Amino acid sequence: MIKFMLSRILLLLAALLIVPLAVACIYREEGRIFLSFIMCIIICLILSFIWGRKIPPIKEIDTKEGFIVCALSWFLLSGLGALPFFFSAYVPNYIDALFETASGFTTTGSSILNDIESLPHSLLFWRSFTHLIGGMGVLVFVIAIMPNSASNSANVNVLKAEIPGPIFGKLLPKIKDMTRTLYLIYLGMTTIVVILLCLGKMPLFDALIHAFGIAGTGGMSNKAQSIAAYQSPYIEYVVGLSLIAFGLNFNLYYLLLLKQFKAFYKNEELRWYLGIMLSAILIIFWNIRSLYDNLADSFRHAFFYVTSLMTSAGFCTVDYTKWPVLSQTVIVLITLIGACAGSTAGGIKVYRIIVLFKTIKAELIHLLSPRRVYFVKMDRKSLPYATYNSIHAYFVIYMLVFFLITLIISHDSPDFQTAFGATVATFNNIGPGIGAVGPSGNFSFYDNISKLTLTFSMIAGRLEILPVLICFSRHAWKRG
Repeated sequence: MIKFMLSRILLLLAALLIVPLAVACIYREEGRIFLSFIMCIIICLILSFIWGRKIPPIKEIDTKEGFIVCALSWFLLSGLGALPFFFSAYVPNYIDALFETASGFTTTGSSILNDIESLPHSLLFWRSFTHLIGGMGVLVFVIAIMPNSASNSANVNVLKAEIPGPIFGKLLPKIKDMTRTLYLIYLGMTTIVVILLCLGKMPLFDALIHAFGIAGTGGMSNKAQSIAAYQSPYIEYVVGLSLIAFGLNFNLYYLLLLKQFKAFYKNEELRWYLGIMLSAILIIFWNIRSLYDNLADSFRHAFFYVTSLMTSAGFCTVDYTKWPVLSQTVIVLITLIGACAGSTAGGIKVYRIIVLFKTIKAELIHLLSPRRVYFVKMDRKSLPYATYNSIHAYFVIYMLVFFLITLIISHDSPDFQTAFGATVATFNNIGPGIGAVGPSGNFSFYDNISKLTLTFSMIAGRLEILPVLICFSRHAWKRG
């Protein structure tokens, strides 16, 4: 059943590769570009046929197998999705191509490319199109559009592994109906962003590229200067406001469709998310107010970077590593926190931060009044012990894996700031970091071992660690 589901994913990848192939036709690009996409499509189809020619009689999979399907699919997509870059020789080192593609699918936005604008339109399109695919989740898309390849309960187990956040919200009885609803909302919002960017006099191709980066909160651009290349306050505010929207839990948009406005604005995570973001904007605005010609510019830069980095998009306008230490510290904190659970953004997630604070409060109350019964609540509902226990466990695992990645790449980093910043940028799916991997730098100076480690970091961060770690367990591969 695992091989069968992976074969469906490869079939989808082959279909999606037709889109950048069409872009190559539109721009009449050289023959090796066509050949690179066609070869990749053929490889996907062959593997899909080999793994999926026999339909499994039993279509049930448990949670463990769902996690394995999820992790393997992301590594497989990154590995095969890198082939057009490698076959076309625009990224001659396969490890570099793998890093770039994993960065796209995981909506990280980190790059090893020193001259982005030298890439042909089709490869630039594919590079950003991976953001759109990976933003809502590859398996969400597979379940939404493919014929029934698994049972409803099997789909639930797969989505639990892929949809970010500690709690899986089942909106509709049938998972296929739920995934289609989410994707319609997602694509509808993306279309609106494309229109708004075009109204700001951004060319259609550029608007598509940046809309994909906004929707997936990935941040890849076809310009070396990113959003700064357009020198347009209108575009900066459109990007910032759009990123706030994509940083929300998509379940909230479903509530709006049902006209449950009270449940929307009373959502506790939403209020914390907007509160943290507003606080960060005001602190940075106050801290950098003397660095720019007027207060309007200072506020715009503060607003843009807080929305860009808290939602893990990583679009750039100015070099924030030249800001005062207070502003840089706030930036690091909000990148670690991230946006809402169930969004396309990375980071620990606001939901987990709220629960961590509430459990600390509960522990203090218990110490002061041992006989008092106190429940940890979210949205006025008591959380089961298993939920906040799993959040505590996740936080510990997060810190251990974070420091292990930092340790591995430190042998190849010019300083600790860069090693720390590279881990923050990849593990939280941010894109730019601090030090040598800041907005004015990239990851090209790392050796292959470090690039593979950071590729693992991006995928593990996108899947929130556990699905990837399960694949390293001997027990996970045993039957039963």
